[in-house]
Amino acid sequence: MFQQMITFIAVVEEHTFLRAAEQRNISQSAVSQQIQALERKLGVQLLRRTGRSFELTEAGEHFYQRSKAIIQEVNQLTTETVQIARQSHSTLRVGYLQTFGSTEFLQAVSAFSQAFPQIGLDIAHGDHEHLYRLLTDDQVDLVFSDQRRALSGNFHNLYLTESRLLAVLSTRALPQGERHIDIASLSKLPCILVASKDHREDEEDYHRNTLGVRSRFICANTLEEAEMLVVANKGFLLTDARGSQQFSRDLSQALPVTHRGQPMTRKYYAFWNRDNSGYYVETFAQLLKQQFGSV
Repeated sequence: MFQQMITFIAVVEEHTFLRAAEQRNISQSAVSQQIQALERKLGVQLLRRTGRSFELTEAGEHFYQRSKAIIQEVNQLTTETVQIARQSHSTLRVGYLQTFGSTEFLQAVSAFSQAFPQIGLDIAHGDHEHLYRLLTDDQVDLVFSDQRRALSGNFHNLYLTESRLLAVLSTRALPQGERHIDIASLSKLPCILVASKDHREDEEDYHRNTLGVRSRFICANTLEEAEMLVVANKGFLLTDARGSQQFSRDLSQALPVTHRGQPMTRKYYAFWNRDNSGYYVETFAQLLKQQFGSV
């Protein structure tokens, strides 16, 4: 039945028995015989023939959709099995967002290494744009990063978590008695960006046009440098609850940020290229999701 399913899919997608025969590299009569045999085996009519054309019956439409999914699963299973046997993917390349914190990511690394000791791990970190370019240039297999663009069909986009945005400020700059702060009220205080020189323009664009920051920007190369600027009351840093834990609470404090009274949040995903999917990549992604599921 497997070959008959493939032939049936070809008939539906090519719209003629002749082109389906050419695709399958068999005769047109062989295509007709396979379809007839399939209908006899199932005991239902899949195609309603009208002269030289045909249309799918309701049962035929269901069988077509399910057959496509089954064939895809079988092809994926074949690829994964061969990959595991040959250990062709001997190194998995992954990256994480440096400003978020690495706890869950490192837990996924530990679980993966324990399950697959024969597979090496190359780990990169950086800001959003750095990770995005590594992924699009095929220099990493998977990245854990925040969402800044519309989700693309070119990638698998596995949702992991969502976190409120916080403004980290020097204790000297904190508004008295406030439990949250609106982004507009920070306009006179510089906004600190953690970004490499090559990606500062991208970070400024994101903060200005997506987050609505109206402050001028100053840049830091590392979180440590950004913390120095914060405690010196040189500006504020936008981060999430996890990122704010990396700052000294004696010298700085984080307040939830709102925009026109609404909480500001940021979503985080595991991203990997659809053309570079496979058993180890998807396993690591699921391990990462499990870590966030336990938070």
